Amino acid sequence: MSPRIGLDLPAVLRAAAELADQRGFDSVTLASLSRKLSIRPPSLYNHVDGLGDLRKKLAVYGLRQLHDALSRAALGWSGDDAVRALGEAYITFARRRPGLYEATLRAPDPKDPEVQRAGKEITDLVVRVLSAYGLEKEAALHTVRGLRSLLHGFASLEQKGGFGLPLNPDQSLRLMIDTFLAGIRGMKRHGHPAEPSVASPPFSSHNQGGKEGLGEGESR
Repeated sequence: MSPRIGLDLPAVLRAAAELADQRGFDSVTLASLSRKLSIRPPSLYNHVDGLGDLRKKLAVYGLRQLHDALSRAALGWSGDDAVRALGEAYITFARRRPGLYEATLRAPDPKDPEVQRAGKEITDLVVRVLSAYGLEKEAALHTVRGLRSLLHGFASLEQKGGFGLPLNPDQSLRLMIDTFLAGIRGMKRHGHPAEPSVASPPFSSHNQGGKEGLGEGESR
């Protein structure tokens, strides 16, 4: 069957992401996506090899979108300001793209090479930002894992309506990130150099970083 004129894989993934954001990740099926695109389900096989492949590609697409959002937020900042910018951008992405954000966490096979590469790009970016604190490689990766755990936990609780008290969640986010930053600096007392480098340059997308997939991957 010939593919619909003007329909390509990026368009399919954009539509799938919109569907996930509007109706939830589990609503993304070949049938629902074909209806959204006004095509017959078999036509999707010109672009994906079934539902599993669609969800894998959607996970990779979401990870790359998240990477771009984090990179833009951190660009030009360093140290604490860069970490705050990353944290704010992460939560903003989860708020604005809830279904796509969930897709980044629900790849059919998290160890798939494409998923791993996309996740590693995010981890490398965060490692570059954290290079301002003089952390050794292993300590930096533990710190990336800790930051990701904090941000994902915050995003998940917020999405599930877990913040019922009449408190500004953005203030809670700032306090959480600032407490995390204080912990990084305190690592020096436990044998890990953790003070920000005085001469540390602002984050640049051309700097190099560390290794590990995402699944492990404001005051300005």
